[in-house]
Amino acid sequence: MKNLDDFLALVQSEVGLSLTPSTVGVGFDELPGWDSLHLLTLLTAIERETGRRAPMAEVLEATSPRDIYVLTAPRVET
Repeated sequence: MKNLDDFLALVQSEVGLSLTPSTVGVGFDELPGWDSLHLLTLLTAIERETGRRAPMAEVLEATSPRDIYVLTAPRVET
């Protein structure tokens, strides 16, 4: 998972939810069919893809898929 497009593809393949850059910020409570099992599935896939553990305390406070992406996206070294 190198960028937002990769994240959106991962959400589609692992959860079956089709998001776009304009809908990734929609709240979980507004996503049809979203439930906590989707979150666990997505986090497992993200950890597998990135080789890093997700920051669970922060992830549990996320309100949208965008929040998850921001918390788990690759960091650019400066």
